Amino acid sequence: MQRISIALAIALAGLAAGAAAQDATAGAELKDASGRTVGEAQLTQAADGIHVHVQVTRMSAGEHGVHIHAVGRCEGPDFASAGGHWNPTAHQHGRLNPQGPHRGDMPNMTVAADGTGMLEFTIPDAVLHGGDHPLIDGDGAAIVVHAGPDDYRTDPAGNSGGRIACGLIG
Repeated sequence: MQRISIALAIALAGLAAGAAAQDATAGAELKDASGRTVGEAQLTQAADGIHVHVQVTRMSAGEHGVHIHAVGRCEGPDFASAGGHWNPTAHQHGRLNPQGPHRGDMPNMTVAADGTGMLEFTIPDAVLHGGDHPLIDGDGAAIVVHAGPDDYRTDPAGNSGGRIACGLIG
């Protein structure tokens, strides 16, 4: 009987660890307004916050604002369905704004002449699941790439232009 109890405890611990590992990551497939896949994002929970890795292809060269948006919907062509930036602490937009930043504000991504770009960033003190202000909540979340660069100060979106790609985070 004791062996069965120990085996059951080990099995349950393994299931709990698997569930915790599943909650520690999330991904998004970025699509443009025509529905074509143009990149992907990987979000990983870490002790210091959420680590975000974005990789794109087939995008216009130059600087592009990239933000986490509060709603998990990506209805084209303008992706307005993704709502505003993830901002659970009610700050203004931009790391250069004295009343900023939003939790979903990230640095600009540089896209090369060949249409490829990459961004790595840590959203400090943020959590994917649980806690007071989780990224993935009842209405989900999205990651959006904008047509132009973010100026890091103008509320609400840094004058970064239209939304040209969107991915549901999940």
